[in-house]
Amino acid sequence: MLSHDGHVHTPFCPHGTADTLAAYAEEARKKGLSGLTFTEHAPLPASFQDPVPGGDSAMHPDELFPYLEAVERIKQEYRGSLTILSGLEVDYIHGWEKETKALLQEAGPYLDDSILSVHFLQTDSRWHCIDFSREAFEAAALDAGGRGPLYHLYYETLLQAIQADLGPYKPARLGHITLIRKFQHAFDQQVDDTPRIREVLHHLAAAGMQLDANTAGRYKPECREMYPPETFVQEAAGMDIPVVYGSDAHRSDHTGADIQSVASLLD
Repeated sequence: MLSHDGHVHTPFCPHGTADTLAAYAEEARKKGLSGLTFTEHAPLPASFQDPVPGGDSAMHPDELFPYLEAVERIKQEYRGSLTILSGLEVDYIHGWEKETKALLQEAGPYLDDSILSVHFLQTDSRWHCIDFSREAFEAAALDAGGRGPLYHLYYETLLQAIQADLGPYKPARLGHITLIRKFQHAFDQQVDDTPRIREVLHHLAAAGMQLDANTAGRYKPECREMYPPETFVQEAAGMDIPVVYGSDAHRSDHTGADIQSVASLLD
């Protein structure tokens, strides 16, 4: 039975809420969880320009160690009643592998658990954050030559993330592998990405990485499904890929959201 939320954000997230670490921990206890992993967005490489207006995709570099120290304090506070792990959600940005590896080398000794995710894609003209807004997604698709080519670019980047040499502290888990579907219901015609999702799962299995079974997409009005959808979570489990439930909570009351529905997929 699943009882650990492996993807939880914090007040250190510049696009999240001010809910305290203790508020997330209390919500986890309220819902009967045994533990959670705080996985705040790791600072982006200094030479990478965040394409999001306001540049609020991730923590400022100066906040990295205050964040890790805050998580360590809450770990001690809840020791014996809740297992709290220290983690990061690290962006894989193609071309910035060296800088990402350096970040992990610095923070890795203080981490228990982390996630590697793809939010940023580069078209011929510029970088895009594909999950920021429908308008940002549409701009990325236009630059890429359509939604089909943008989906292709996304899954190719996931494969690069799986294969990337990010050193001994490379995150063990790949985050929300169907994030590209976040705005799928904004369009009449769907992109059939089933073969690409299965390709990613096969590479995950070969690399011995974990899958983030992320329920946040269910609450996005133009997505309305988890990342990845249930059938792929079951396929992953059948391939012996370790499946780790994650709420991707950016507010405390979302901690543990839909955990039992994910658990039922793995029974």
